[in-house]
Amino acid sequence: MDWTETLKRAVNYIEEHLLDNINVNDIAENVYVSSFHFQRGFKLMTGYTLNEYIKGRRLYLAALEFVSSDIKVIDLAYKYGYDTPESFTKAFSRFHGVAPSQLKGDTKKIKPFLPLKISISISGGNEMDYVIEKMNCFKVIGIEKIISYETSYQEIPAFWEEFKRGDYTKQIPQEIINQFHIGEFGICMNTGANKDNFYYMIGGIYDGKPVPQGLNVFEIPSAVWAKFRCSGSLPGALQAVNTKIYKEWLPGNPHYELDLGVNLEYYSIGEITASNYKSEIWLPVKERGT
Repeated sequence: MDWTETLKRAVNYIEEHLLDNINVNDIAENVYVSSFHFQRGFKLMTGYTLNEYIKGRRLYLAALEFVSSDIKVIDLAYKYGYDTPESFTKAFSRFHGVAPSQLKGDTKKIKPFLPLKISISISGGNEMDYVIEKMNCFKVIGIEKIISYETSYQEIPAFWEEFKRGDYTKQIPQEIINQFHIGEFGICMNTGANKDNFYYMIGGIYDGKPVPQGLNVFEIPSAVWAKFRCSGSLPGALQAVNTKIYKEWLPGNPHYELDLGVNLEYYSIGEITASNYKSEIWLPVKERGT
């Protein structure tokens, strides 16, 4: 799976089915990638969530059609996937900055949103600090929350802030959090049925002791892991390495592609704002073609 080609195929598929009721499953299946990894990769490589991109393309085309024809707003709304003219007009006005009626005779107010042109630099992909390591299955334990792909960049930091403030110690005593080293890992996990969300766990390695109330256990299968080392204050260091993985390492790597619907962030002991703070990103991989 070459991520550059994968995104090109995905964009082409979206354009061909822009007026259909497509979802992330349809697109991910068409490019042979799990929806879990596809949504993360799409956001990191393009800067848009999948829904943001599809919505932007539809609203741009809707504006072009509106100013060049006599189509009514109600017909435009249903054609471009909205349940009511009101919801369409609200989304249209938010996107373009004006209501549909204000566009007539003034096309300069239309906000352009053209199809993505995928052209990604892969230079430096082999210079990243990482190791490939095979690990047997292991279990993690922690506090779980369902996160939306659309708002994950806001929800996950807020979740960590709640944890650091001690909001969860009302349910889970601090000694239990310390016992299981809750906070050593941030774990993203595929929810399975619901492709719009994923599980995020603030957790630690589970050692088999009785599971206290309020904590959940998740088993991570045996896998080969690419472990990328990060040095620098958070969240900037992790975000920069994560972006580089998808923009450089994956497209330029001739040996490995992503595997399983899970990934981990490892956090060392120390002050996360320090310029030399150590953290890691763990991604399950497999040899290409297997």
